[in-house]
Amino acid sequence: MRFAILGETRAWRADGAEVALGGPARRALLALLLVSPGEVVSADRLAEEMDPGGALSAHALQSQVSRLRAALGPAVAIERAGAGYRIVVPPEGVDVWRFEHLTGQGRAALRDGADARAVALLREALGLWRGPALADLAESMTARAAAVRLEELRLEALEDRIEAELRLGEHRGVVPELRELVSRHPLRERPAGLLMRALFAEGGPAAALAVFEETRRRLADELGADPSAELVALHKEMLSADSRPAAPPAQFTSFVGRAQEVAEVADLLRGARLVTLIGPGGVGKTRLSVEVADVTADEVCFVELAALREGADLPRALLGALRLRENALHAAGRAQGPVERLIAALSDRVLLLVLDNCEHVVEQVATLAARLLATCPRLRVLATSREPLGLIGEHLWQVRPLDGAASVRLFTDRGRAARRGFTADPRLMEQICAALDNLPLAIELAAARLRTLDVDDLARRLDDRLGIAARGSRAADERHRTLRSVVAWSWDLLSEPEQRAARRFAVFAGGAREEAARRVCDTEGETLESLADKSLLEVAGGRYRMLETIRAYAGERLEAAGEHEAVRRAHARHLLKLVRTAGPHLLREGQLEWLPVLAAEHADLLAAVRWTVQSKESVTALELLAAAAPYLWIQGVPASFAPEAIALLNALGDAPPAGYSTSSHGEEYALCVLLAAFGAAGRPLWQRHRASAAQTLAAAWPGDRPGRHPVALLLWMLRNAAEADVQAAFALVSSQRDCPDPWVRAVARYVAGYGALGEGDVEGAQRLFGTAADGFRALGDRWGTALTLDTLADLASARGDRTTAIALTDQALSLTQRLGALEDSADLLVNRGDHLIGDDLAAARADYDRAAALARRAGSPTYLAAALRGLGDIALLEQDLAEAERLYGEALERLDPHWVKSLGNRVRTFAGLGRVAEARGDHAAAAERYRQAAALVSPDMLPLMGLPEAVLRAVSPR
Repeated sequence: MRFAILGETRAWRADGAEVALGGPARRALLALLLVSPGEVVSADRLAEEMDPGGALSAHALQSQVSRLRAALGPAVAIERAGAGYRIVVPPEGVDVWRFEHLTGQGRAALRDGADARAVALLREALGLWRGPALADLAESMTARAAAVRLEELRLEALEDRIEAELRLGEHRGVVPELRELVSRHPLRERPAGLLMRALFAEGGPAAALAVFEETRRRLADELGADPSAELVALHKEMLSADSRPAAPPAQFTSFVGRAQEVAEVADLLRGARLVTLIGPGGVGKTRLSVEVADVTADEVCFVELAALREGADLPRALLGALRLRENALHAAGRAQGPVERLIAALSDRVLLLVLDNCEHVVEQVATLAARLLATCPRLRVLATSREPLGLIGEHLWQVRPLDGAASVRLFTDRGRAARRGFTADPRLMEQICAALDNLPLAIELAAARLRTLDVDDLARRLDDRLGIAARGSRAADERHRTLRSVVAWSWDLLSEPEQRAARRFAVFAGGAREEAARRVCDTEGETLESLADKSLLEVAGGRYRMLETIRAYAGERLEAAGEHEAVRRAHARHLLKLVRTAGPHLLREGQLEWLPVLAAEHADLLAAVRWTVQSKESVTALELLAAAAPYLWIQGVPASFAPEAIALLNALGDAPPAGYSTSSHGEEYALCVLLAAFGAAGRPLWQRHRASAAQTLAAAWPGDRPGRHPVALLLWMLRNAAEADVQAAFALVSSQRDCPDPWVRAVARYVAGYGALGEGDVEGAQRLFGTAADGFRALGDRWGTALTLDTLADLASARGDRTTAIALTDQALSLTQRLGALEDSADLLVNRGDHLIGDDLAAARADYDRAAALARRAGSPTYLAAALRGLGDIALLEQDLAEAERLYGEALERLDPHWVKSLGNRVRTFAGLGRVAEARGDHAAAAERYRQAAALVSPDMLPLMGLPEAVLRAVSPR
């Protein structure tokens, strides 16, 4: 039989039929016996617990026992033992035992990292509960103590289950449950910490930090205590996690032999703004720069340039390391380049910029460093290179090989890591290190071989390898000569399957997860693990990576083996499959899950596109670009792929390739044209290919069936919004209002809403935007939802409903924060300031100031201009005409006249300047400014600009 006391007392026979236990007295008696099955419970205690304070006689108790026996039948024995009774049932037949057993297993699985198993076990355990423990013994003091213990175990199991679900990335589903748990247990810190983690994973730090503050206040008010060290540490991590630039890579080994150099270079940097560490490859420049960065008092941004293939990509590499992104929600062309964004972001920032491995792009690094240092007075640069940058004011620090004693210490340290208890004759180790030119990288690679070789064998093999290296080509590149011999020697110690996997791994520009590496390299997981053991690969964050010097050598071996094209093609196919798999999720609930996945593959995706373009694999290149389009625009990084799209279009000529002018393939070509247009160099190509792209896109979306790339419709409309013949793009998107794809239907209604506005149908536009917002929201698309909420807020403000406008803008802001969109958040803060300015001047000023700070941090002149325009509006309201004119002038200088998102702010800026002139009595100047404002938009759109009534009358056509 099965028994349950986690709730009302119940029993079931083996066939599943429930036993009719009778009244409360019998259920209480059974519960008392089941609390400790098999143990004797005295008759006196049974009587007292069943009827506290009463007078249950021995005869009455015996009668209840008899009736309970009759109800349970012969399958269960209730025995008389001395002065009491006991029930004879196996412990596993009682739900309490099963609950404690399952929770113990679940907790063990959680400790071992088996999170999915932990969730399953703990869910099963918690599912045993049907109400309060020992519910039929509510008046029993003994049972009450047992119930308190069980309830505590239940709460711990619930926390463990939620912990496991958070590890599995299921943060959205647990937030409501955690909120209720924190409400019921406001002084319990673990649920508060779990809620902070879930909220942070779902939407960033703001909501999570609010939970910490509320918990801290309750602890202080009710207990006079501070939060635990664990909760404080979590709070500090969240405070800094959202905006830190790329930190120097974490080191897993000790630092040997250069402590004095660290102090001297750090001291040099206090007086010099540009220091370059120079020396041969493998000498330890990168490690020295990391150690110097760790002791500086300034903020540090570490930029690894080894993977950079062209100097033109350098500014965007710096933008990425600084965590500055392209605009995600309002994608359209704009004139400002990445260098200007860098200058804007760093102009007033105290920062040490570490540029590692500059030698292959030394001229571009020198040019950019000179400009940044000249325009950003608080910036300092620490570079590592095999040659100087060649700038006036550059301080060179020659990084030399280790001395003999330090080399032996390094070899000994790494040897002990490879083989426990390693010792050797110091003179033999000194000979080995000297043969390796005392280069740290060579020493570490040699010491790693001590896993399988003793030191005497190592010395003998090393002599052989040096002989081969000495007979190598004198024409080899100087920077490769020593490292080539080291890597070649390490390479030759690999088995043939290991060499095959290692040379194929060279195609991964940013590392790879095991599954991808196995597929592309056509190898086994054991082989990859072996390569990691032998220091040919590194493992970090669940990804395999290869040092760049080793990867360069492996790439040469791949070419020599004649496998380059086949492996590159397999690599491109892998990336294409990945982006195709991710694509639909990026426009739905899976956005936050899949964006980081593709971000981790960004370098490899770019490398795959670049190879397909260079190899004239035009079809695959187009398919890669098209499948990646949702990621590129939502993440805000289309500019990084624009050069490849431009190169592809140049290779194609003036027409799409064969097969891509048909309805089934036109979208890939059109998306390539859109990508090319995102770069300034691609604008002539946009004019040349725009008509062809429009035709192929229209053929792919005829209206009676959907195409394959829904995002193409929205992007096409956004890019064409500023074109003179925008109606063709508008009609194409609007025609999809009955498309089977719900995301496309939402886009069509969003675009149709602007058509209704252009015709003066504000109510119709409201309905269409609302329907679009509902559609995006139902799909879980934060990008589309934020777009439509922002527009609905403008409509609400235009009709005077500022409360609704602010609420809608707040919702949009929460979404942009989840996407990590600094520029979009700045834009929405300006919009909220515009909604607030009529009622709460202080709140509006705070929003404009915060928007300006975000825009400066992002290096965005457009959103900085919008914030300055808002502050100009406030200065005008305060009758400070000179300050208003100054702010409007600065805004107008920064606003891009060719970017559709700047349109509203340009109208408001011209109108503001008109009001300044009018306040000074210069009516002619005011009329000219109003004319400039009115010329930018149709009369029906002017009320949506949030202009005062007097200004609306002035700018409206007469």
